[in-house]
Amino acid sequence: MSIVKKSKFDIGRTILMFSLLSLMVLLGNAQGIESFTRAPSPLYRDPMYDGAADPALIWNREESGWWMLYTARRANQEVPDVAYCYGCDIGVASSKDNGKTWVYRGTLNLNIEPGRNTFWAPDVLYYQGKYHLFVAYIQGAYSHWGGEKRLAHYTSTDLWDWRFYGFIQIDSPSVIDATLCQMPDGKWRIWYKDESRGSVTMTAESEDLFSWEIEKNPAIGGAGHEGPKVFRFQDSYWMLTDEWHGMRVYRSKDCKTWEKQGLILDGPSKRADDTPSGAHGDVLVTKDREGKVEKAYVFYFTHPGREKHTAGKLDQNGVLPYAQRRSSIQVAELKFADGKLTCNREEDFDFFLPNPEALK
Repeated sequence: MSIVKKSKFDIGRTILMFSLLSLMVLLGNAQGIESFTRAPSPLYRDPMYDGAADPALIWNREESGWWMLYTARRANQEVPDVAYCYGCDIGVASSKDNGKTWVYRGTLNLNIEPGRNTFWAPDVLYYQGKYHLFVAYIQGAYSHWGGEKRLAHYTSTDLWDWRFYGFIQIDSPSVIDATLCQMPDGKWRIWYKDESRGSVTMTAESEDLFSWEIEKNPAIGGAGHEGPKVFRFQDSYWMLTDEWHGMRVYRSKDCKTWEKQGLILDGPSKRADDTPSGAHGDVLVTKDREGKVEKAYVFYFTHPGREKHTAGKLDQNGVLPYAQRRSSIQVAELKFADGKLTCNREEDFDFFLPNPEALK
């Protein structure tokens, strides 16, 4: 009889100890969540058209939150060939929890003439009390790749209401994918893809973002590429270009002479929707959550339904299947070591976008 009672006592004590241990684990996990946040994968999908691409990040001073502008491809529309890439607006998603979750907010009203026109690949910055938007503009929409492409410049005080200033005067009928960076002397440089010159990266310089002096020689030549992104990180300037099978890395001391390095985001990862390779995106250089260590995040898009980024087969009606049209936004951390920029998109990292005004 006493043995039975002792067994019940032991069982009860075991259950109590297990409960306490479980509670400690839960509390530990809760503390871990507060100090370490894994980036969702995918980070964002457009809930309207499911074709988010070419993301650009900006801190919204009026809302005190992060905004993501992107090309809102119409991926869930059954249309011929690449028509889903035309007639696009610039989509807006916002985050108020340091980048953990993103909410679709709508699209920007950028139309400068009647009709359904096309907007691609935004780049946005804040300078002297105004936001500046540079975006590729195409009149109308096409079923196949085509159309005159120009870089349009807009200004705004709140990121919603935009005033069209004009087109950058470039001697080419086909320029897209602008990226801008301010130099130590206060001047601005812009880089862009020039399709009429073999899809190389060209550059220009400005003192005020409105008048530009175009340089005749390519900044980055060689084989065709697109989506240049220039940023400063770890005391060097860097440029990423989209080679359609990952991003090529370049390093520079002065943004004029570039050292070619390896590829990043060139292979698939095991994260959801993070395949086959990373394409045209943005880089945000910031601090960690304590505001001490410099960190860099690369935001990019993927075509999860494709075996290769450029792969896609039209059906009997000349339509690309939906699985191969849709695209997702992802984020990964960039690291610097031994003079090289690397990115392991499967590696866990603490993803946290701080308030930049609080870091000043």
